Amino acid sequence: MSEEAAVRESAARAREAAAELAVASRADKDTALRAMADALVARSAEILAANESDVRAARTGGTEPAMLDRLALDPSRVAAMADGLRQVAGLPDPVGEVVRGSTLPNGLELRQVRVPFGVVGIIYEGRPNVTADAAGLTLKSGNAVLLRGSSSARRSNAAIVAVLRDALTAVGLPADAIGLLPGESRDEVTHLMHARGLVDVLIPRGGAELIRHVVEGSTVPVIETGVGNCHVYVDATADVAMARDIVLNAKTQRPSVCNAAETVLVHAAAADTVLPVLLPALAAAGVTVHGDETVAAQGKALDIPVSPASEDDWAGEYLSLDLAVAVVPSLDAALAHIRRWSTGHSEAIVTGSQAAARTFTARVDAAAVLVNASTRFTDGSEFGFGAEIGISTQKLHARGPMGLPELTSTKYVVTGDGHIRR
Repeated sequence: MSEEAAVRESAARAREAAAELAVASRADKDTALRAMADALVARSAEILAANESDVRAARTGGTEPAMLDRLALDPSRVAAMADGLRQVAGLPDPVGEVVRGSTLPNGLELRQVRVPFGVVGIIYEGRPNVTADAAGLTLKSGNAVLLRGSSSARRSNAAIVAVLRDALTAVGLPADAIGLLPGESRDEVTHLMHARGLVDVLIPRGGAELIRHVVEGSTVPVIETGVGNCHVYVDATADVAMARDIVLNAKTQRPSVCNAAETVLVHAAAADTVLPVLLPALAAAGVTVHGDETVAAQGKALDIPVSPASEDDWAGEYLSLDLAVAVVPSLDAALAHIRRWSTGHSEAIVTGSQAAARTFTARVDAAAVLVNASTRFTDGSEFGFGAEIGISTQKLHARGPMGLPELTSTKYVVTGDGHIRR
């Protein structure tokens, strides 16, 4: 069988499973989710053994530390995957929810209700926890999922999917509700992107190159997730200790993820009080600062090394303990900088001024805008959605952390009593 035929056959099996899931009860789906969670914990040893092989191969191949962190699992991360599935089981089922409804003047009853997409294809890089998150969210929303992870996580993903499929079978749901393409050939991605009619929607999760490749080359509709060049703007009225804590958390709590801060902008009126506190704190946390001339001068006065910032620093997503820092003359200048370099993911302001906060939230164009809070909160779990399928930076259908409702479409149900149109 050719590779293309194999992909299409997997998609066809997923489509059969999707028809069954679309009418599954909430109780059946929640039972399956809890069984999947228990199975992950019970069989964590085999998952971790597979992951150890992936990490060892990646390290031997020279993979960067940030990517190794995304790839690596440990008992706590497996437990977190299981907890994510249990959280999803506790969330309301979106399928069948009436979005709106009315009785028309002619007596027809009109309802718009949520329904599953059908088959969701997810193409992602590195992080094997996405495998469990995606499987759980698509199952709860009544969709079958066809997963295509990176070759670097091939063994980890295969082990996780085997555990999840066995759990589905044990509770009487179709194993093909969760499918995995081997991840050994890049052509698989192309075949999945061209499986229109078998796959209803694709969601790419990963770096800019992957996302661009899928968006530009797919014949299957795509929900675009985006990279995170996230900014924290420290306003003239900001509390210095608050600004320090938010910046440190946004940069260092987990630097390899898309909602980590990559640039800090400091109002010139606050620079003399903020930078002497912020720069030593960043240095103590192991962060390399890439700064403009003002920041470099402050670093020199404090005997803290600062690398000169270039346009690449303002444009890039470090995903590491690196941070670009600039001093700006005004809130308007900060907004202009963000408007030029933002990827539309998450942008934060630290301020004591309600007027500045209102201006910032009104004028920043991003999926999430945070006031006096870390960008790390842009996350489905933190928002109370349970595990997320991704963070969408597009403006169609879904934007921001994508939970269960974003994995559904709608249909109109029209009920009459012998009505005919005249």
